[in-house]
Amino acid sequence: MAEGKKIRGKAQEATGKAKEKVGRATGSDDLRLKGAGDQAAGKAKQAAGEVEDVVKGTVEETKGKVRRHK
Repeated sequence: MAEGKKIRGKAQEATGKAKEKVGRATGSDDLRLKGAGDQAAGKAKQAAGEVEDVVKGTVEETKGKVRRHK
């Protein structure tokens, strides 16, 4: 699940970069700003995926410790 978030985030970030470049090339401030927004949202999705991985790892590690102490 977290891998999917990271992949979707990376794709959104790449799309945002493309929009921003096209906006700059055509002089469209609207498209340039949408591209910057997409990049930020994509980076946030990637970060959420990273956090999810860390949390899952911590939960699994804790479960393992509990099992060993039973």
